[in-house]
Amino acid sequence: MESSIIEVTTLGDLLLLGAEKWPDREALVFPGQRLSYAQLAGRALKMARALQGKGIEPGDHVGILAPNLVEVVDLIFGTALAGGVAVLINARYKTTELAYVIENADLKLLFTTNRIADYVNFVDLLYASLPGLRESAEPLLLELDTAPLLRSVIMMEESDQPGVVSSQRFMAFADEVSEQAVWTRRSRVALKQPCMMMYTSGTTANPKGCRLSHEALVRNAREMSIRFSINCDDSQWNPLPMFHMGAVLPLLSVVWAGGRFITDTHFEPDAAIDAINAEKPTIVFTAFPTIMAALVGHPRFDPDKMRQVRLVNNVAPPSQLLKNMEILPDAVHVSAYGLTEACGVSCNGSADEDDETRAYTCGKPYSGVQLRVVDPETGTEMKPGERGEVVIRGFSLFEGYYKSPGKTAEAIDDDGWLHTGDLCSLDVEGRVSYQGRIKDMLKVGGENVAAVEIESYIFTHPAVQLVQVVGVPDAKMLEVAAAFIELIPGKKCSGQEIIDYCHGKIASFKIPRHVRFVTEWPMSATKIQKFKLQEALTRELAG
Repeated sequence: MESSIIEVTTLGDLLLLGAEKWPDREALVFPGQRLSYAQLAGRALKMARALQGKGIEPGDHVGILAPNLVEVVDLIFGTALAGGVAVLINARYKTTELAYVIENADLKLLFTTNRIADYVNFVDLLYASLPGLRESAEPLLLELDTAPLLRSVIMMEESDQPGVVSSQRFMAFADEVSEQAVWTRRSRVALKQPCMMMYTSGTTANPKGCRLSHEALVRNAREMSIRFSINCDDSQWNPLPMFHMGAVLPLLSVVWAGGRFITDTHFEPDAAIDAINAEKPTIVFTAFPTIMAALVGHPRFDPDKMRQVRLVNNVAPPSQLLKNMEILPDAVHVSAYGLTEACGVSCNGSADEDDETRAYTCGKPYSGVQLRVVDPETGTEMKPGERGEVVIRGFSLFEGYYKSPGKTAEAIDDDGWLHTGDLCSLDVEGRVSYQGRIKDMLKVGGENVAAVEIESYIFTHPAVQLVQVVGVPDAKMLEVAAAFIELIPGKKCSGQEIIDYCHGKIASFKIPRHVRFVTEWPMSATKIQKFKLQEALTRELAG
């Protein structure tokens, strides 16, 4: 039974309350690192002191470009305690995307790491994205033409690389600020004040910054905790990246209940199997079918060693969800529906539903979240079972797109409904079934990608006259990008040249897996009919 009493606090105080209630309980588990609630709160408070000492004022933006690390969690909570806004940047971005987000987000500080330099060198990416960074004589007070508000790039470890500030040098600023000063700052934070911003792809060429408030994040985490019946004896294994709501919201739901959150720097099947077998989580939050498939297909996967798992969250086609239920029959398997603009998740299945219902629907909306399905053209509410655009209203909605009031007005109507662009239906009891997208979007391995983002970059190739990108089915990623290209007359280019042109410039998951060249386009009266391109290539690939 869901509680009717609404409890809410700020994001920073959520952790402080946890440390007060369960100081010695484990809160966070990384390979080789275990932190109690008291230890995690102590680190976050010290981070807040350092941020204030370095000049972060209420409302300032603090960028985080890193894989999953304890320091990322420190920064999320520490920034909230200091009254700032944590801007979580997709660690898969390349130079073009990074340069755009850093400037657009008005970052004052940017934190990054060299801990996985063999896999991805973030400092080199920043050198390429921010001209003048490497040559800067004073890293504590940058003056860069392409990011005029950025004052420092700060490492999460010791570093002697030019243009950046080492962690030791940054953390020394904590000595200049008392804990009482942080306590005073955090007490003045308003619930509706944004505390986090994530960039999400839309129908524009560049991603948009979604501003999320303390109230929206904490209340939504509470609702997830209630829906999953999380308590302080629960442990959640979650390999998703912390620049994604699929990690942040579940982390906060665990902190709300005093449970334990288990993760790793990045997902790797061998390490994941080891962690699950050793830590014995009660909740497995795979979220995406590629992760679940890698686990159950692993040669060392043993369902008998996962009998303690009581709940699995996984988004996948119904047929795959039903198979997962057979593989781990002792667990309740639930799916989800949501988007970043509504704090990640708005609906989850629950234990009181049967397997068929939980496979074919995403459950009912969280308490306090309203959902309707309407005709995309007329706005008329659809009947149960009829497909239309799902619209959302409630406490969990974002505070608008950063510096984009026009786009915000397009997304949220005069009655406060967020128009998602997603095709869904509702059953008679209000459960959501997701059935596709109205917007010209792709979903590549769980990542939302706007076709126009890819098109905009490929269009810069000197041989390209016109490009259209569609999504086509893929066994591993569910959907991948395919580019249809018309070349400039007299120019020559191969599909591999197009793919190579994208490498290192846009994130790898956005790079087209298929390239086809055309001289004539399927047209309606005025527009290219993308669905015909998609259908033709899907038939070809299946053929």
